[in-house]
Amino acid sequence: MRAHCGGNARFAILRDVSWEPLLSASPIIVVHAFAAMACFVLGIIQFTLAKGTGLHRVLGWAWVALMITVALTSFFIHEIRMWGSFSWIHLLSIFVLVRLPVIVRAARAGNIAKHRKGMVAMFVGALLVAGAFTLFPGRIMYRVLFGD
Repeated sequence: MRAHCGGNARFAILRDVSWEPLLSASPIIVVHAFAAMACFVLGIIQFTLAKGTGLHRVLGWAWVALMITVALTSFFIHEIRMWGSFSWIHLLSIFVLVRLPVIVRAARAGNIAKHRKGMVAMFVGALLVAGAFTLFPGRIMYRVLFGD
């Protein structure tokens, strides 16, 4: 299942995207990956929209629910093993599950600076940095974007 975006150079990286490696993975990996991708998109949207609005709150709660999904599903993925069945990514998942309530509580308590800083850090660390590791050769997302 290849997506072709024609000859437009702006979409060159998407020209040969194949979702097959992801869709043929275990269901837990599929849920994990799509929740993470949805978090990424929602995060970008949140950064561009006005803050404190009803829409910001609704999208924020959706983002939190998706991040919890990403963190929880990671405990059932064991492709990288450092300590038995677990790796550093599982430590990151524990961090996410502990920090998310703290960051949300900051907003509810009116500490917007702490909320903003925490959410930006979570987006960068748990989505961008951790997500970058999924693009290493041999990983599923590498195969989705670049082929075998």
